Amino acid sequence: MAGKQDSPTAVVVVGPDGVVSGWSEGGRLLLGWTAEDTVGRPVTELLVDPPPPGFPEGYGAGPDPSGFIPLRHRDGSTVDAVVAAHPLTGPDGRALGHVVTVQRWGRRPVIADRAFEQCPFALGVYDPELRFQWINASSGRVIAHSEEQVLGRKYREVLPEFDRTLFPERDDKPYTDKLAEVARTGEPARLITVFRPRGSDYANAWATSIWPVRDGEGRVRAIANWGFDMSAEYWARQRLLILNQASGGIGRTLDVIGTAHELAGTPVPGFADLVSVDLFDEVLRGEEPPSASAFAPGETITLSRAAQHSAKEDTDPAPGATPHVSHTPGSVAARCMTTGRSTVELAAGPGQGGEWAFGPGLAADPAHWPPGNPLIDGSLAAEGLTGRITVPLRARGALLGVVTFSRLERPEAFTADDLILAEELTAKAAVAIDNARRYSRERTTALTLQRSLLPQGLPNQEAVEVASRYLPGGTGAEVGGDWFDVIPLSGARVALVVGDVVGHGLHASASMGRLRTAVRTLADVDLPPDELLTHLDDLVLHLASDLQPTGHFQPTGESGATCLYTVYDPVSRRFTLASAGHPLPLIIHPDGTRAPVTTQPGPPLGIGGLPFEATESELPEGSLLALFTDGLLEDREHDIDERIAALQQVLNHSAPSLEALCDTVTDAMLPERRTDDAALLLARTHALDPHHVADWYVEPDTAQVPRARKFALDQVDAWGLEEASFVTELVVSELVTNAIRYGEPPIRLRLIRDSSLICEVTDASNTAPHLRRARAFDEGGRGLLLVAQLTQGWGTRHTTNGKTIWCAQPLPGAAPH
Repeated sequence: MAGKQDSPTAVVVVGPDGVVSGWSEGGRLLLGWTAEDTVGRPVTELLVDPPPPGFPEGYGAGPDPSGFIPLRHRDGSTVDAVVAAHPLTGPDGRALGHVVTVQRWGRRPVIADRAFEQCPFALGVYDPELRFQWINASSGRVIAHSEEQVLGRKYREVLPEFDRTLFPERDDKPYTDKLAEVARTGEPARLITVFRPRGSDYANAWATSIWPVRDGEGRVRAIANWGFDMSAEYWARQRLLILNQASGGIGRTLDVIGTAHELAGTPVPGFADLVSVDLFDEVLRGEEPPSASAFAPGETITLSRAAQHSAKEDTDPAPGATPHVSHTPGSVAARCMTTGRSTVELAAGPGQGGEWAFGPGLAADPAHWPPGNPLIDGSLAAEGLTGRITVPLRARGALLGVVTFSRLERPEAFTADDLILAEELTAKAAVAIDNARRYSRERTTALTLQRSLLPQGLPNQEAVEVASRYLPGGTGAEVGGDWFDVIPLSGARVALVVGDVVGHGLHASASMGRLRTAVRTLADVDLPPDELLTHLDDLVLHLASDLQPTGHFQPTGESGATCLYTVYDPVSRRFTLASAGHPLPLIIHPDGTRAPVTTQPGPPLGIGGLPFEATESELPEGSLLALFTDGLLEDREHDIDERIAALQQVLNHSAPSLEALCDTVTDAMLPERRTDDAALLLARTHALDPHHVADWYVEPDTAQVPRARKFALDQVDAWGLEEASFVTELVVSELVTNAIRYGEPPIRLRLIRDSSLICEVTDASNTAPHLRRARAFDEGGRGLLLVAQLTQGWGTRHTTNGKTIWCAQPLPGAAPH
């Protein structure tokens, strides 16, 4: 140790008879014996073990007893020594005995001893039973004991705290056990030991090496260790590990609450014991958060506790709960949010001598702290806290909330480096939370747009019973462009439509809205399905050329759209369909058999130049139609044919309710986590009672108009619709007259009693009438105007053999459609 006298060398003179005749002062310093104690006594009395060869009959007999010899100290302890014997002769060559030099075993030159003693690293030597034999000054400072206090005592007796590990969750072996293992196995070991020195509130990290010390015969005579304090490097590495964990653990989902929980859970327990994340309600809803300048001085700031994670599970809020938390004016959290600066609060202030009580190597210098930090608040102890870091949660210039990192029972106070780590974690999470907020806003906007473009309620009509479902993709996917529609057509017919726009987000929803509007417009013209898709394809081509992206605008996505357009006529029970790249429907007959659909889907919309094929079939009354988008069939583990077969099995024709059947289908076909939207439209066909349809062929002679009126009036009376007689008589007279004057035979009059009373006049001419404003003295031009005013609606539909003029009037007590 520093200031201690260099270890002495003892010089002993031994006569031929093995009796000590001379004893130096070094012998007293080394072994404690004085000259009076040893001169005149056998030298063998100084030995611990039986004397080596040369000692039994006298010191001078046999070889020189040089080498490693344990000697007896006056206090009863053993001194491992290296003994060298030198023959002593007189002038006549007669043997006078030996001069024996004795040094403590392992001696090096004095300068080497001083180098080890003054080494800044902790050095120690222990016997195989882990009793202290030697430590240097640095080791004494680490264990808070002097060499004199520990020599001869066992390691576990002096340092019982090293019999346990500071981090049991890491499955570390206690340091004392590691020493004993090296003594037992003779194998050296290297490790990092984290422990809290006596009198310190900080855990220090030491890089240590332990190795066995062997004698000339290879026996383990001692255990040595070496170590240096690497706390600064160790804790810096731990901070980097936490940041690395945060990089992979924060922001994994585009969900505000989920990201807040990831932020709260990452630093516990390695960095903090309790983390709370408070967000503005606007952030939770995906809206723009209020600016910091919006808060008036003295105003209480109310946030929602989005997440809280504690080392004690019973302190965490219930899952899904976001209780409100108020931060009063002048509070640390309110001040951090208004100023945008973080604050560190410590429960303990400067230590003795006015120096800050920070751990060694952990940025103890107060100059490392930013201005205004740390704050010493004795009230933290009353809350059970030793320290707290409050960081405003900001991203892209917007204030989202505030985060607090608290330490509860651990005595280590936060350091300036800890503040940097807390701010890094918060900044990383703030960007992820803001991304989630923006995504939530866009997805909500897209969902709102899409749902506003989809039918809010299916129209009233008698041709089919319908039920539908639209299910957007999961939270990990944007809203898509799936859509469906039910469009009442003239003649009691109905159009069933499903479509899909490639892509997701607002652009897909906007494209879907354009296509749905276009289909409705073309359906009003009463085009056949194949012609309608041809016009729709042309429209998509024009849109693609007119709406080329300029600047940074994203292109529209109609060119990747598909559409299935079908028409069902309850009078003839004919079902007509055409597909533009869309999956064909499933048709299940009332007996449960699947009806084949022989048509081939045409190309997707926007390809151009290729025809679409329409297929017509007759369906039994009560047939089940299933129209869907490909999101209902997607499955990575099964091909499309297997999925269609599975869908057919789920479609139970005998299900009493189509609404319940929709739920059954979606539950069975859609996985819990899906990446694409899915639309499903189920329809069960009805057939119109033949007694509700009446038709009559009219000769192309104006004299037949009164007979046509009488036919219509008789049929209306037969149906018990006398209140509709006046309007029906006028409508029939006008439409039949126009057909005779301007059309071509054959001419047919048909009345249909459905949810409304429909009057149709068909002729072989393709010339369509149109409304015009009649002048004061015109004799004609007012007939269609009267029809339009007196009926619910009217129109023209073209057929391959001519046209049909129709009009519909509501029945008494019937809801309009």
